[in-house]
Amino acid sequence: MSPKERGFILDSAPSSGEITAPRSSLSVTFAVWNALFLREAVARLSATRGAWVLIVLEPVLHAGLMLLLYTVVRARSVAGADVAVWLVLGLTSYLTVQNVFQRAMGAVDANKSLFAYRQVRPIDTVIVRACLEAVLGLLILVVLLGILAFLGHFVIPESPMEAMLSFIGLMLGALGVGLILSVLGDLVPEAGNLMMFLFRPLYFLSGAIFPLSAIPVQYREWAFYNPFAHGLELLRSSFFPVYHAAPEANFKYLYWFAVVSIFFGLALQVRFARSLRAK
Repeated sequence: MSPKERGFILDSAPSSGEITAPRSSLSVTFAVWNALFLREAVARLSATRGAWVLIVLEPVLHAGLMLLLYTVVRARSVAGADVAVWLVLGLTSYLTVQNVFQRAMGAVDANKSLFAYRQVRPIDTVIVRACLEAVLGLLILVVLLGILAFLGHFVIPESPMEAMLSFIGLMLGALGVGLILSVLGDLVPEAGNLMMFLFRPLYFLSGAIFPLSAIPVQYREWAFYNPFAHGLELLRSSFFPVYHAAPEANFKYLYWFAVVSIFFGLALQVRFARSLRAK
């Protein structure tokens, strides 16, 4: 392990002759999370020259391309919502969800060297990576909405509490998927790759680029088996009082999925903790 990496993880062993008060398990966990968060943030933002620019450009390019397509068909609103704000909310939130569970899946393998420290567990690296991506996604969303506000678009949510709950629900659901994939991807790499292949259609099935209310009623219920479709619809409806959201979207399904997936992911992390450290 490099000296730089060692600097991010604090060794709890006291120096010779030094008397220190014992720390609780919770304080040790938070110290580890803080160190891992700083390490991951530095690595994420300085992995390549201009890496932070690429992080911002990805949702901007996606939203710009789709906005261009909507402009070609002369659509200024989608289901009663400002098309520019509607696209930024959907695309940025979906890409954040995708980044959370994709990068969480590789967290264990990328931090094997840190497991030499008994304070660092595989689950810590997954949670910290997911939190970092959620924070970055939220910052990017705020920046893009600020740019739209500067250009004259109304970006204040009609229901701020609903908007906050929708975004949190999306991130918790993505964390649950990330916890599960981190175990599958490390123990059985082929299974992890297969799951990522199956998740690719979510870009369309989540309604990131088109309103799910446009799907015929007899097929719409199939789309709403996807929990992230609920989150995106609820987030958009919280911004626009006249938005014609699909009636199937609800918080109960979104949060039940988040709770069940996180519970299952934690169970897998505990069950295979020794294997994740050893591989």
